[in-house]
Amino acid sequence: MSLAPQTIAHVRITDQSWHQGRISGEVRAADYAWEFQWQFRQGRLRVHPSLGRALILEPLNRFLERSDYQLEPGGNYQFTVRGKF
Repeated sequence: MSLAPQTIAHVRITDQSWHQGRISGEVRAADYAWEFQWQFRQGRLRVHPSLGRALILEPLNRFLERSDYQLEPGGNYQFTVRGKF
């Protein structure tokens, strides 16, 4: 039985404002790199650039929702994406 392909995504939080309801950062997976801004009060996640965005948008959103109160500016985190990039 073979395991499903996986990719490790690395997240770095660059800015956070509870007052504005926003967390910003960078995420890297395989050869892809994106910047993101999560406006958690509106439930809106923006990821740039658009190249490969569809691969990371949903897994990143789940990670942020699950970990939001634990994330700190300057912190480095990781999560597993089901799929090979």
